[in-house]
Amino acid sequence: MNIFRKKDPRHIKTEMARSLRVMDLVFLGLGSMVGTGIFTVTGISAANYAGPSLVISIIIAAIAVGISALFFAEFASRIPANGGAYSYVYATLGEFPAWMVGWMIIMEFLTAISSVASGWGSYLKGLLASYKIELPRALNGTFDPSQGHYIDLLPILVMIAVTALVLMNSKTALRFNSVLVILKFSALALFIVVGLFHLNAENWGNFAPFGFGQLYGGKTGIMAGASIMFFAFLGFESLSMAVDETKEPQKTVPRGIALSLISVTVLYVVVTLVLTGIVHYTKLGVDDAVAFALRHVGLNWAANYVSTVAILTLITVCISMTYALSRTVYSISRDGLLPNNFSRISPRSKIPANATLLVGVFAIIFTGIIPLANLAEFVNICTLAYLIVLSVALIKLRKDKGKPGKGQFKTPLVPVLPALSIVICLSLMSQFQKVTWVAFIVAIVLGILIYFSYGYKNSAISTKR
Repeated sequence: MNIFRKKDPRHIKTEMARSLRVMDLVFLGLGSMVGTGIFTVTGISAANYAGPSLVISIIIAAIAVGISALFFAEFASRIPANGGAYSYVYATLGEFPAWMVGWMIIMEFLTAISSVASGWGSYLKGLLASYKIELPRALNGTFDPSQGHYIDLLPILVMIAVTALVLMNSKTALRFNSVLVILKFSALALFIVVGLFHLNAENWGNFAPFGFGQLYGGKTGIMAGASIMFFAFLGFESLSMAVDETKEPQKTVPRGIALSLISVTVLYVVVTLVLTGIVHYTKLGVDDAVAFALRHVGLNWAANYVSTVAILTLITVCISMTYALSRTVYSISRDGLLPNNFSRISPRSKIPANATLLVGVFAIIFTGIIPLANLAEFVNICTLAYLIVLSVALIKLRKDKGKPGKGQFKTPLVPVLPALSIVICLSLMSQFQKVTWVAFIVAIVLGILIYFSYGYKNSAISTKR
């Protein structure tokens, strides 16, 4: 049994249309990263983990993500293939590590899509509540019979709409995504500009109320805040999953990753400073933090605009991540590790329709029954785990293939940076609750069982022999 057999994805021809340019990828990245993290998680993280010093947590998380982004950029320029980290690991470390990375990406994006849909629902509920409108209790929360909640209807409805949109051709879906990203930035710009006139420096007086925390095993503090705010940057890797639909992917993908990541980091820092300057951090433990802050200072008109835009534009994260995950499922299915029905391309729209439907159905199930807080930590731990594997894969790539050639992106300080990335990822993983680790271990065991019961014997490599 050879579970480390390798496959070079560069030789696989795609049936999808190459139509995406740098700005399409930048908007895809912004659509993925600017969403629940900035509208919801910033407030909860400031209140429960780091206070105003959450801005330092964001910078630490950005550094961790930025290092990994360098790895993605080199892989995208040297092994330009759909599937992102899954395909990169398949070409360097072999099939079983690649499957586990693919499985963790599926878990990451599926729960991320669900968490964003839940955040969207929270903003819509907040807006409706301001007009004294509420859904029946049974349809107004994730499964909790003790509270009379059985299903969260609003997030389910938005995921149905998102799935229908992503079933269109890629250019149409991403153009719609770009329009919503611009609208989203208008709301954040309004919040920053208006918020500057309502800053109270005393709110920053106790800048780091929870301290720095611990490098390993901490539950509060700046480092714990960084482990949560890592969630804010999830989605940057979706750019590398669009390789088969991108013009000149060796150059376009690295540029798209760099531009979107820098833009998002600056935006998160500024918004968090204004947020904690307007409202004392102890009051920010709400699901609609940005709108809440504006209402707190009497700017109901601005709060309603932000809520309305958030309701519309949190959809961009769902679009971007549903798009990216369906391409990962397509790539894994094409390799035989999942049923080949999911690698079929629609002749009309030139997109993997069955894979998109699969992602949509499971996201609908997750978002309707699982609470937002539980989703966010699970998303992070899955991501950090596969980024560790990707760090090892880059070291192996350099060992086997040498340095990048002319015109290819080169990650500096290899193997020092990959080793540093592993240390940072392990540190952030150690901050999570026991229940998150239990869920992660269960997911890993389930992934292993799927591979050995189905994937290994149905692998495209195996069936060719």
